[in-house]
Amino acid sequence: MAKASGPKIATSPLKLLENDGTREPPLLSQIWGPTAGGVVGFIAVIVGNWATRRPYFSGIQKHISATAICAGIGKIAEDYRSQYLADRDAVFRHYIQLHPEDFPDYERTRIADLFEPWIPIR
Repeated sequence: MAKASGPKIATSPLKLLENDGTREPPLLSQIWGPTAGGVVGFIAVIVGNWATRRPYFSGIQKHISATAICAGIGKIAEDYRSQYLADRDAVFRHYIQLHPEDFPDYERTRIADLFEPWIPIR
């Protein structure tokens, strides 16, 4: 039987916040910000053309530039969010290091221990 690869099961709250290099961010979370920003920019130009009663795709240079600019803004927002979450995790990690008595190690329980004995009654 092959051993499971990937993240290990955390045994303490401090290990839960560590990244030992086995966990990579999912592809969708890496491209979500720029993609969403680009789509919003593209649709904004289409709505602007619709509001001014012009053909939807007229002025294609506006579509291209708005898509690129909004994708850049989406990338900046995603980077800011990632940095914010990393700082938050660092604050949590530091607090756990300062107060280890408030965060005991996890007790490993089996699923079989959680269920009550089942007796079928007809």
